Amino acid sequence: MASHRRPKQPSRTRVTVLTTAAAAAVALSAQAASAAPSEKPTKDEVKAKVDKLYEEAEQATEKYNGAKEKQEKLQKEISTVQDNVARGQEELNELRDGLGSMASAQYRSGGIDPSVQLFLSSDPEDYLDKASTLDQLSAQQVDALKKIQDKQRELAQQRAEATDKLKDLASTREELGKKKEEVQGKLAEAQKLLNSLTAAEKAAIAAEEARATRSSAERVDLGDAQPASGRAMAAFQAAQSKIGSPYVYGASGPSSFDCSGLTSWAFAQAGVSIPRTSQAQANAGTRIYSQSDLMVGDLVIFYGDQHHVGFYAGNGQVLHAPRSGTVVRYESIGNMPFQFGVRI
Repeated sequence: MASHRRPKQPSRTRVTVLTTAAAAAVALSAQAASAAPSEKPTKDEVKAKVDKLYEEAEQATEKYNGAKEKQEKLQKEISTVQDNVARGQEELNELRDGLGSMASAQYRSGGIDPSVQLFLSSDPEDYLDKASTLDQLSAQQVDALKKIQDKQRELAQQRAEATDKLKDLASTREELGKKKEEVQGKLAEAQKLLNSLTAAEKAAIAAEEARATRSSAERVDLGDAQPASGRAMAAFQAAQSKIGSPYVYGASGPSSFDCSGLTSWAFAQAGVSIPRTSQAQANAGTRIYSQSDLMVGDLVIFYGDQHHVGFYAGNGQVLHAPRSGTVVRYESIGNMPFQFGVRI
């Protein structure tokens, strides 16, 4: 006998849940489909992001340069202190040998003075603390012992100084490594963004850079501005000879440069030593706050944290190493936030 029971129907609640889930999935799919085309940034958006990353890389580069400069300075100081310690130890050994000779002479003439014997078997500083024994020493021996004591103190101070500098050097090297990683990370991120562009977009950006480089390589009207000094002009002319050289972070010539690398190298060619970083160069001379007072060869500092520097070239132009992916060239001073000039 056939069963007349009706098939079990899904509950109204289950139907509602399934219907809602299906509707939500369709809506999300539609949203993703409509959003997909706009997720890819435009060429101009990519270029803006890349320019920002290059600026951040340059900020990190100047900190890297500062750490590198400090490391080199510490290495020289440590070498000097260690040389002083070595010489001081030789002098101390000579003083001890001299006192030993006096003791030997005493022995040959009738025995070693007990106080000298005490010195030869213990620390002379501890010996000198025993003032009651001083009357047993000759004036020559007292003088020799005091010289030894002074030399020991000097050596102890120098060794402590060397230890402190070595610790500072280790810390500086660690900072240097971190800044290098930061710069490399920014540059890699910028390259990744550039690689996301189409061939046509890459070509358009390359054409823009080529136009900027080509125009800077041509003769720029620098007006009739006077040089700040003979050496400033010599430094500026040295920088001019490097137009077209590539920007490379941490580089200070002679074939590639970063911003402060170019200015420090150029002044070195003029026989003038200036600090390595843009922040230090900002304090290396007299500040000029009005652009109208700038003269050819003055340094020009840009951005609030002073992370970029170039040469004033006259007629509202600067000569500088702009950033990664560019070359040494002229640009309008208005292309970056001017802070002040520095007359070396």
